[in-house]
Amino acid sequence: MIKFVKLAVGALGTNCYIVHCSETKQAAVIDPGGNAEEIIAYLRGEQLETVAIINTHGHADHIAANGKVQQATGAPVLIHEADAGMLISASLNLSSYIGGGLVLPPADRLLKDGDMIQVGNIQFKVLHTPGHTPGGICLSYDKVLFCGDTLFYQSVGRTDLPGGSMGKLMASVKEKLFVLPAETKVFPGHGPETTIGWEIANNPFV
Repeated sequence: MIKFVKLAVGALGTNCYIVHCSETKQAAVIDPGGNAEEIIAYLRGEQLETVAIINTHGHADHIAANGKVQQATGAPVLIHEADAGMLISASLNLSSYIGGGLVLPPADRLLKDGDMIQVGNIQFKVLHTPGHTPGGICLSYDKVLFCGDTLFYQSVGRTDLPGGSMGKLMASVKEKLFVLPAETKVFPGHGPETTIGWEIANNPFV
């Protein structure tokens, strides 16, 4: 059974999700964008075995704690191949534009559309959803979707940053997400959760 907790991390309040399999206690950390100590303390407190650190995309507010969490857990870092360069470039991950210089270890596994990520008895399917960034992804499992900055409650990810494309984002949302069951619960990279059905009916951007 899937269990998870949401932590608001970093200066932008990014939603970091710690997802684990209740049967095996294996866990994945999705978008550790800050607050490394809080993330590590939770993993240790729950006695979880971290098997993956997954970045839904490569912006600094979603990757900042990769290094510290990896150092503490030994877990591999996973990101889509199109955003892999953002981990090792402060200009590409945009940290250089806000007074930082975030350079992190390179990814251990490069993801593609349709890849599967095993976390105990949970198997996430990778949905490549470019638009916010070229390598944005969502993670789908059993009517649960972790969607990074692709889709928000009654909104969508911004496309005015380098590599962004409103046309690609709209295609991603309509062709990859809005075909999922209406009752699918959506857990975005910022803000409150929603459902696919609610967004189909109410999202003013799509």
